[in-house]
Amino acid sequence: MADEELEAIRRKKLSQYQQRASDEQRQAQAEKEIDAQKEALLRQILSPEARQRLTNLKMVKRDFTDQLELQIIQLAQLGKIPIPLSDAQLKQILIQLQSRKRDIKITRI
Repeated sequence: MADEELEAIRRKKLSQYQQRASDEQRQAQAEKEIDAQKEALLRQILSPEARQRLTNLKMVKRDFTDQLELQIIQLAQLGKIPIPLSDAQLKQILIQLQSRKRDIKITRI
């Protein structure tokens, strides 16, 4: 009887692992689709030079760039920025965002 119970527990654990793996696979596929859609929109919105600048920035500040991409897409959909967005215009946006950032100063006494 103990062998049957042990085998039942093993089957249950195996099915749980398989379910978890399939859920993770579906989630990864959904993320890939979202990224592909975002990249397609950015190709339409940004000039090649601006896209290159954004790619370079993404290597350094991934989280910041992800949020910036979403903001650019939203602004373009609302018609608040010109399409295609040139590198100079993207630079201006980055400068404006940088100026909003607080400067932290530490003084030692």
